[in-house]
Amino acid sequence: MSGYEACQGARRDREALSVSPEAILAQSFGNFADLVRRHAARRPGHAALVQDERRVSYAELDRSMDRVAGALRSDGIGPRDTVAICAANSIEYALLFLGALRGGAVAALVPPTAGADSIAKMVVDSHARLSFDQARLAPDAFERWLTDTPNGAVETAPTPDWPFNIIYSSGTTGAPKGIVQPHSMRWIHMQRGPAYGYDETSVTLVATPLYSNTTLVSFFPALAAGGTVVLMGKFDAQAYLALAERKRVTHAMLVPVQYQRLMAREDFGRFDLSSFRMKFSTSAPFAASLKRDVLERWPGGLVEYYGMTEGGGTCVLLAHQHPNKLHTVGKPAPGVDLRLIDDVGREVAPGDAGEVVGHSGAMMSAYHRRPEETAAAEWFDASGKRFIRTGDIGRLDEDGFLMLLDRKKDVVISGGFNVYPSDLEAVLRGHREVADAAVVGVASVRWGETPVAFVVAKPGQQSDAAALLQWVNARVGKVQRLADLLFIEALPRNAIGKVMKRELHDAYRRIKAG
Repeated sequence: MSGYEACQGARRDREALSVSPEAILAQSFGNFADLVRRHAARRPGHAALVQDERRVSYAELDRSMDRVAGALRSDGIGPRDTVAICAANSIEYALLFLGALRGGAVAALVPPTAGADSIAKMVVDSHARLSFDQARLAPDAFERWLTDTPNGAVETAPTPDWPFNIIYSSGTTGAPKGIVQPHSMRWIHMQRGPAYGYDETSVTLVATPLYSNTTLVSFFPALAAGGTVVLMGKFDAQAYLALAERKRVTHAMLVPVQYQRLMAREDFGRFDLSSFRMKFSTSAPFAASLKRDVLERWPGGLVEYYGMTEGGGTCVLLAHQHPNKLHTVGKPAPGVDLRLIDDVGREVAPGDAGEVVGHSGAMMSAYHRRPEETAAAEWFDASGKRFIRTGDIGRLDEDGFLMLLDRKKDVVISGGFNVYPSDLEAVLRGHREVADAAVVGVASVRWGETPVAFVVAKPGQQSDAAALLQWVNARVGKVQRLADLLFIEALPRNAIGKVMKRELHDAYRRIKAG
């Protein structure tokens, strides 16, 4: 390259970096990695990531993203190739994820809380060409991997349909589902940030896993706006409050059970939380009484998101603006077309209950390599517009706020995570003494909901409930573990053979009531 060409290239780079992050974020679509580059140019020393005593500035983050992208290229990972990450929150986790984005790669986010067999299946299903576990993301190991990386910027230009990440829910069946979220979906999440007070002065405390969409809808808007993200290890209520006070936190995303534990502390009022601008919640039912308590005692606004990792039917409740609507999950988010349909796919009359389906720019592309299950999750209106089914039954009130009535699916939401009864039932049926089994979710003070099992033993077997419970829990992920197990003579079924789980719920309440 001639000196003239080098000067011209440098001039073009300066001109490109002169475009502000705010201007890019206002565009219909943009590249998250470009936002980081511009924040690094404008405020190089500002903290991007903090964990314990470690601090990564935006300049360091920008360089690290280039190093990671370069290392991945050296290992044969190109644009749209997949890298699997299975680890707990750490700065290295964040650097790997963000560096993969810089190189145009796709991060498959695998929960380390799943069982070993399930983790292996998810990694295989993702078609990952490279995988990182907790050991490979240890600081020393991670740095060794980066040591021989050639220096230099790595640039890619993803299009809206490129996959941004794949999110897996923990499971124990042979066919876990990966939810492919495109760049267009994440871009919409980032564009919401300024409306909720995310900016270069914001400090976001992350106390939920980076492999969860719950976390990412807060993590990426925070960094896109040039703010600071503080990563917390294992959640502890007292430690959380102390950290929030010390770091002058402005934003947080928590699941309802975390709010419950925080608000239940007798010393809650002694912590200075006056720096908070906005708090968020999603992933599980959020009791109106708990929302009211948070509003009364915790400074700043409170926003509840209703939706799925698959996207589509997102609703938003600005609880601080609508204290008389705390029994709802809010109104459809801007750009969301929300409908209610009956069992045969027809839209219900106004005021009637139906399954919630939604269309927006923030929708999954598909379930990874599962066209039939993708089709089952879709509904199309008469014009051919694509909607995502939520599996939830709801009703819109006279003001357009959505009230959830029941879950059509049998998902148990424990501590903000989805636990699938069918997965646990499959494990139970794999025991040589079990003839049949059903799992239901019951109320839990600690977890919101927790799974319990009803088991039918094979004829002639004298099974021990405690021993079987231990056997199952040793084979499933931490968040899937059964809280209780009871033997019964037969599962209640209707005329077509479907287990009537409501009867099991009622039976469990009667048994525990004495």
